[in-house]
Amino acid sequence: MSRHPHPGLVLAAALWLAPAVAQEMNGFALKDSLIPYLEINFGGPEKDGIPAIDKPDFLAAGIAAFLKNDDEVLGIVRGKTARAYPIRILNWHEVVNDRIDGAPVVISFCPLCGTGMAFDARVNGRELTFGVSGLLYNSDVLLYDRQTNSLWSQLLAQAISGPLKGSRLAMLPLTQTTWADWRRLHPGTVVLSTNTGSARPYLHNPYDGYEESEALMFPVAFRAAGFHPKERVLGLKLGGESKAYPFVELGKAGSAIADHIGGMPVTIRFDKTARRATAHDAEGRQLPAVVGFWFAWHAFHPTTAVFRAGATGKAAD
Repeated sequence: MSRHPHPGLVLAAALWLAPAVAQEMNGFALKDSLIPYLEINFGGPEKDGIPAIDKPDFLAAGIAAFLKNDDEVLGIVRGKTARAYPIRILNWHEVVNDRIDGAPVVISFCPLCGTGMAFDARVNGRELTFGVSGLLYNSDVLLYDRQTNSLWSQLLAQAISGPLKGSRLAMLPLTQTTWADWRRLHPGTVVLSTNTGSARPYLHNPYDGYEESEALMFPVAFRAAGFHPKERVLGLKLGGESKAYPFVELGKAGSAIADHIGGMPVTIRFDKTARRATAHDAEGRQLPAVVGFWFAWHAFHPTTAVFRAGATGKAAD
């Protein structure tokens, strides 16, 4: 079952698991992890209690009757292939192990942080497949790879324990937008179907009301201020620098903003209607970036710069 955003259940889980003995959790050894084990939380489900999708089935856009125009999807383009992964499905599974144009790709989504990220699933030439550990760090999902049982932080894109500790995943450009917008941009897209191998009520949102609430379900290392904790931001890291682009500020600044991060010129493109924000280099190529909640980006990047309309950046052509 998916995590249910009910504070009482979270408190019960926290009381049940004494932090002092949490050096091993859900079958994962945490004592020598890159993250202090006391900052890793039991999220509720056991290992694989949230089942990853290992055999994704796709539909042509025109026959995906279960999707509405304003449903949100994660969209990816690799070569000539465009695919969409509905959030209403990812809420229940969080991980899709896929192959696109013959290359292994993992699509991940953390409902608690609102973060969708795609990675090349190869590390040092070895193909990995991933599952959901049932553990969290800074409220963000910890994945694990089935080949070595190493734990991976989604937002760090790094293994934090196990034989692959310290290894990193290569992040791929991903777009979070509405189904209507993605279909317009990529009319030949296919979309992940509800034929997932698991029976889940995909028309129901198990996190209904969570995005509007200021409450967090789990502790984070650094609490953010200045915006609603669940304000959506586009987070970008380049040249050792990080910057957050809150949607509320992008909405004031126009559809394209020219900026510099880590000495590199970037253009941020924003579509308020589609709730889409993407980052692009000087040649117009989409850069790997992440859309998520403000509190989550700040928890992992406490010294991040923040875009504010009229203060930094300028309108781009």
